[in-house]
Amino acid sequence: MGGKIITVGSTKGGVGKTTLALNIAIARAMAGRDVWLVDADRQATASTALAIRGEADRLPAIATAHYADGGQLRTQVLHQRNKFEDIVIDAGGRDSTALRAALVLSDLVVVPFQPRSIDVWAVADIAALIEEARAMRDGLQAYAVLNMADTAGTDNEDAAAAVADYPALQYLDTPIRRRKSIANAAGNGMSVLELTPRDDKAIAELNALLQSLF
Repeated sequence: MGGKIITVGSTKGGVGKTTLALNIAIARAMAGRDVWLVDADRQATASTALAIRGEADRLPAIATAHYADGGQLRTQVLHQRNKFEDIVIDAGGRDSTALRAALVLSDLVVVPFQPRSIDVWAVADIAALIEEARAMRDGLQAYAVLNMADTAGTDNEDAAAAVADYPALQYLDTPIRRRKSIANAAGNGMSVLELTPRDDKAIAELNALLQSLF
């Protein structure tokens, strides 16, 4: 049996999907797991971030590949899955063959969304795709995570209540708040866990999410 396949996916762009995928992949590698990050987004932002990481000789090194086509993604992941303990797929930004292929391959899907009404509508789209994937893939777990959440206000509670309308997704009450440290780390191909000076609040939020997922 191959490694666990985790897709961080959404049909909407700008929800912090790539940043979250990077943080999950690097955190798992820091925990001693052999990790492969598959960039299934046409923009290839995750691949770029990991290239920056590689140029800086930062450890642990993370293996990466870019497959924006669903057929190619499926073939390569099935071919390579026994070589890694965790495969993290960064997929979507829109409904694509790569996102659909990733969902069917996955053990776990993480759907980041922002506390804005337009984002909550996008949850309906991905929930429908998850239902389709479940028709072909038993045991697919899917979680909605509030990402780039506000540090104050009721948006978070409102968004959590809206996700309850979509039984395909389980809401995880482990929001990742909008913090400069997270964006700065990702821009350098790093997890917030590696950043100096430390942002203890951001680290605590990421660790709470990882504990819920794994």
